[in-house]
Amino acid sequence: MTSLLVKLWRLIRGPLQWYALWLMHNKFIIGISGVVLNKQNQVLLLRHRYWKEGSWGLPSGYAKRGEKLEDTLSREVHEETGHIVKTRSFLKMTSGYKLRLEVSYIGDVVGGELKMDRREVLEAKFFSLDELPPSLLESHRDIIHLAFSKKIK
Repeated sequence: MTSLLVKLWRLIRGPLQWYALWLMHNKFIIGISGVVLNKQNQVLLLRHRYWKEGSWGLPSGYAKRGEKLEDTLSREVHEETGHIVKTRSFLKMTSGYKLRLEVSYIGDVVGGELKMDRREVLEAKFFSLDELPPSLLESHRDIIHLAFSKKIK
């Protein structure tokens, strides 16, 4: 069933995807992403089933109605990877596509074990700053470099 949904999602790229998201979510969408670090200061990256094939990116998702934005990052990472994350600090906010706000945080893994939600995540791995994969989404690469430029430790 999941593979059928993924194929359908990839077929309807563009305006139809946005319409489907609009139907399923609040009418103003807040997207959250996070530079999530382990104790070795490596960044957690995911290969997400619904992203362009082969792409790596930061853990991300949408805030639920009434949810604190900093809690969204913790919830999404736990749902998708099993890791427990404490959101450390706000990083960046930009207006996204149409009625979407993009908010980025820095967070730290404080517990849990890797247990991926295979319905959404194909692979999860920690990368050092000098080993980021070439197929990393460019906007996420920029967010990671911004986080490290702020001298995160």
